[in-house]
Amino acid sequence: MSADMENPKAEEGQKGTRSSSPVNETLASWYSALLKQTSIYGVAAGYCISASLLSIINKWAVMKFPYPGALTALQYLTSTAGVLVCGRCKVLEHDSLDLLTMWRFLPAAVIFYLSLFTNSELLLHANVDTFIVFRSLVPIFVAIGETLFLHQPWPSLNTWLSLSTIFGGSVLYVLTDYHFTVMAYSWALAYLVSMAIDFVYIKHVVMTIGLNTWGLVLYNNLEALLLFPLELLIMGELKKIKHDISDESDWHSFAVVLPVGLSCLFGLSISFFGFSCRRAISATGFTVLGVVNKLLTVIINLVIWDKHSTFIGTVGLLICMLGGILYQQSTSKPKAVPEVKAEQTDEEQQKLLEMQSNNNEDEVSQSNQGK
Repeated sequence: MSADMENPKAEEGQKGTRSSSPVNETLASWYSALLKQTSIYGVAAGYCISASLLSIINKWAVMKFPYPGALTALQYLTSTAGVLVCGRCKVLEHDSLDLLTMWRFLPAAVIFYLSLFTNSELLLHANVDTFIVFRSLVPIFVAIGETLFLHQPWPSLNTWLSLSTIFGGSVLYVLTDYHFTVMAYSWALAYLVSMAIDFVYIKHVVMTIGLNTWGLVLYNNLEALLLFPLELLIMGELKKIKHDISDESDWHSFAVVLPVGLSCLFGLSISFFGFSCRRAISATGFTVLGVVNKLLTVIINLVIWDKHSTFIGTVGLLICMLGGILYQQSTSKPKAVPEVKAEQTDEEQQKLLEMQSNNNEDEVSQSNQGK
């Protein structure tokens, strides 16, 4: 009798467990989806904040700490240390350091150093708007360089129209730039040339040297950091630093340390959030974020100080940005529809390797842009 009474109770318990199981699964899936969406929005917000403020913070830092070479070296040091620490903590994976690979990577590091050094010099002598305009001109020279040196086909008609739009906007900006100085535009041209060479050569390195994304960031920043003493001697920056120290300059005060520290941290954060964004959202979504970031940079630059262009110059800047959007659309390729097959052919594997190389090249370009 007691056994008969226990069996119904056991059956009721099993029914309760079965009925609650679908509810638990639904809650778990809902929580997982919510957590994923929160993570995506958080990463996107972090990237927008980092990218939109980076140029302005760099301008602020170089105004308070007028040593472009030393500022660039501090950014290299922060990025190198960040990658090494995160790699040790298993947050990310990077290639191990190898002397032979460092020697092969040295030309790319030299070009990378020149691009960031001219970036700092440009921000020291010109406003943020001028920097954005000349940054927008880089695809014109990259398109020509890829065709001449990487044996890529010439850009399509739509691409040339977008590049012409960028060029027209830049001409309008230059003609109305009341901050025009020979020194500022000399550094702007040097920045333009070094960035174009950097992008083309980095693509060659990505396709041939075999480093992963964070390995490229590590080698780029570490080897560029090792070049800093050479820059001190060539540019005479060491004498200027010693002179300012002897004059008891306030370069070590909080008003200087704050923008310099933020510049270094934002340079590292844009790499982290940029790579995370590329993994979390589509290429179209990432392109839209890039447009939003530039618009935020222009708006913030107009609001916080008077170091910006005239109204007509701002229109030219927006035309450059429009040309950049059209350029990204003209060069984006539609995704191929995957076919289900028992085995992949050699041709399919080669295409997969090419796609991986292109993805790595895009990420390296973003790391260069964040700096």
